[in-house]
Amino acid sequence: MSEPNQTDRVPPADCVPHGLESYSRTPTFTEETVPAALRRDHSTKAGSWGLIRVEEGALRYRVTDPRRVAAERELNPDSAPGVVEPTILHHVEPLGVVRFHVEFLRQPEELAEQEKRSRAKP
Repeated sequence: MSEPNQTDRVPPADCVPHGLESYSRTPTFTEETVPAALRRDHSTKAGSWGLIRVEEGALRYRVTDPRRVAAERELNPDSAPGVVEPTILHHVEPLGVVRFHVEFLRQPEELAEQEKRSRAKP
């Protein structure tokens, strides 16, 4: 599979699709407790969206995936949350003192399928 060229790239999403349901939330992280993995490029699974919600301070959110136009936003308690698209590479960087968490969302039928699989495990 070849790398997308600049004209193939689209801007990152600025909102989640209608109808998604929350299924998980991280603990609240600070500039001292943010996992190293979140500071490096990483992605969510297919079908899993995220909302980065800053409770205090500021956080830089960068979308670095080659399928998207490179983007950077400074998130704070008064801004809209950072939208994390499924499988799209991104990372965060605390800008001083910060408190934030990530809420994960997916389609309701994916939630039902996950619950069905977890009940079927011995």
